[in-house]
Amino acid sequence: MTRRSRPEMIAETRAKLIAAGRKAFGELGYADASMDDFTAEAGLTRGALYHHFGDKKGLLEAVVSQIDSEMAERLKAISAAATTPWEGFVLENIGYVEMALEPEIQRIILRDGPAVLGDPSGWPSADGCIATIRANLEQLQADGTVKDDIDADVAARLISGASTDAAMWIANAPDAEAASRKAVPVFRALMEGLLRRPGAAAE
Repeated sequence: MTRRSRPEMIAETRAKLIAAGRKAFGELGYADASMDDFTAEAGLTRGALYHHFGDKKGLLEAVVSQIDSEMAERLKAISAAATTPWEGFVLENIGYVEMALEPEIQRIILRDGPAVLGDPSGWPSADGCIATIRANLEQLQADGTVKDDIDADVAARLISGASTDAAMWIANAPDAEAASRKAVPVFRALMEGLLRRPGAAAE
């Protein structure tokens, strides 16, 4: 049997703790999840958790990062499957809003995450999200789909903020399904305000 290297053992331990944290945070919520929940599920000691993540908040950060990455990949796939670049851009951003209906994302990313880790606009993933939106807008401006007199960076920040706020509103609404049905068409209408007027000439 091949002996595992130290980096492999470290990666395995981290993966076990993140999986245990994700399960506990998703099922119990951050406030009710305990260190014992994580370590018992992972079959590890508290010392391992402290060593790799520092504390419960550090573990939540790692779980949020993992879910964020998965969400980004799913949204890329939604965009890639669209019939036009514009529709892909719209569906990718609406997709984020609609993910607020998923229980795990609702609880960990949109409720406990902001409550414990602060404003999502300050999370490590935020800059990358804005950069992606900005790059997509610049391409849509280049092909004449989006108005070319709009500052792509400002628009990207506003779109990111609007989608995040909409998702958080849905996640915390008494009736999330009803809130989503209201939010999605309004969000799409806001996005369509970026489109060039029919027949408008490029400057």
